[in-house]
Amino acid sequence: MLTLKAAGVLDIDSGEIIRPGVVRVADDRIVGVGGEPEGEIVDLGDLVLLPGLMDMEVNLLMGGRGETGLASSVTDDPATRVLRAVGNARRTLRAGFTTVRNLGLFVKTGGYLLDVALGKAIDKGWVDGPRIVPAGHAITPTGGHLDPTMFSAFMPDVLNLTIEEGIANGVDEVRRAVRYQIKYGAQLIKICVSGGVMSLTGAPGAQHYSDEELRAIVDEAHRRGLKVAAHTHGAEAVRHAIAAGIDCIEHGFLIDDETIAQMVAARTWLVPTTRLADAMDVSQADPALQAKAAEMFPKARLSVKAAYDAGVRIAVGTDAPAIPHGRNADELVALVERGLKPIDVLRAGTVDAAELIDADDRGRLAPGLLADIIGVPGNPVDDITVTQDVRFVMKGGKVYVQK
Repeated sequence: MLTLKAAGVLDIDSGEIIRPGVVRVADDRIVGVGGEPEGEIVDLGDLVLLPGLMDMEVNLLMGGRGETGLASSVTDDPATRVLRAVGNARRTLRAGFTTVRNLGLFVKTGGYLLDVALGKAIDKGWVDGPRIVPAGHAITPTGGHLDPTMFSAFMPDVLNLTIEEGIANGVDEVRRAVRYQIKYGAQLIKICVSGGVMSLTGAPGAQHYSDEELRAIVDEAHRRGLKVAAHTHGAEAVRHAIAAGIDCIEHGFLIDDETIAQMVAARTWLVPTTRLADAMDVSQADPALQAKAAEMFPKARLSVKAAYDAGVRIAVGTDAPAIPHGRNADELVALVERGLKPIDVLRAGTVDAAELIDADDRGRLAPGLLADIIGVPGNPVDDITVTQDVRFVMKGGKVYVQK
C-alpha cells in the first residue's frame, strides 16, 4: 500500500478540490481517496492531484530531436523512427499525459505498424511512455492528405506506399487496408476525409473519399468493434463523414452551424487541435500552404467555441508534433483561451477522452481505476496553466516524475 498525500485532489465530476488530498494505491490501482494515509507515504506538499491527462491525437513516430522534416521521409528506416519515438513518448509521459491515441503513420515502413510495436514496448516496461491506442497506418486515397507525396515535390516513383501502408482507392482497397491495420494490432482506424493545411494541392476542406468508400471503411471497422477517426476540415466533408457513421472528427476547423448541429445530433466527437492554429510555424512553407493557413487558422479559433457552446462532445488532442512533444498541455491552455471553461477542458482531457476510447478504467481518481495520477502546483480549475508545470507523474502505480 502506498499513500499519496497532497494539498488537494480534483474531483473531475464536481470540479471541486477535496482537501487535504489523500490517494491510496496498491499495485496499479487506486484503492481509496480521502481518509487516513496507509502504508508508505509520499508527501507531495502543496501539489493538487488530478487524473493523468490524455491526448487524443499525437504521432510519436514523427518530430522530436533529430527530425529533418521531409528528408526524414526518405532517409529514416523503421528502427530509427521507433528509437526517436522513444524520446517523444518519454517527454509526453513526463508532461503528465498517461494515455494517447497515436493517429496514423504515413511513412514507408514496409507495412510494419510501428506505433503498435512502441505501445507493446511501453506496456512491457522496456521504455517509458504513455499508454498508446494505436491506429497503425492512416488510410488515404492517392493524392489525398497524408499521402506523403502531397507534402513535397517528390517524383512519382519516390516514396510510393502500398495498400497495407494506407494508400487505398475504391471500396475493395479501403476494406483491405482496414483489415490489414486490424490484423496487425490497430485499435482504431484513422482516415483522411478532406484536405489539410499541409496538402500542396486542392482546397483544404474538399472531400477526398467518396461516400461509398467512407461507408465501407466504417463498416469494416465497426464490425470489428473499432472506432474511426477522420482528419476532416471542410463543413460539407464533415457532414458526409457524419452520415457515413464516422465516430470522431479531427480538427474540424471549417465547420459551420449546420454541421455543428449535425454533430450534436449524431453525438460525433470533435478533437479540435486548436493550439496548432497559434503555434504551427508555416513561415518557411510553400506560399500556397501559407495561404491555406491564413484562411483556416482564424476560423479554427472560432469554430471550436461554437461547437462547445452547441454541445458537441470534445476531447483534447494536440496533433503533436504540430506542437512539440512534451508541450501537450498547451492545448488545454488554448482551449480555455478560446472560451471553454477550465473544468470542461480538464474533463475533455480526462474522463471525456476515456469515454472516446471506451476506457472505463481511467479518467477519474476513484477506487478501482488505474493509478494514473499527476500533480500540479495549484488549482487547475482556477488556473489552467498549472497543467504546463507537472511536478508528479504516476502511471499504473509507478512514479515517473517527482520534483
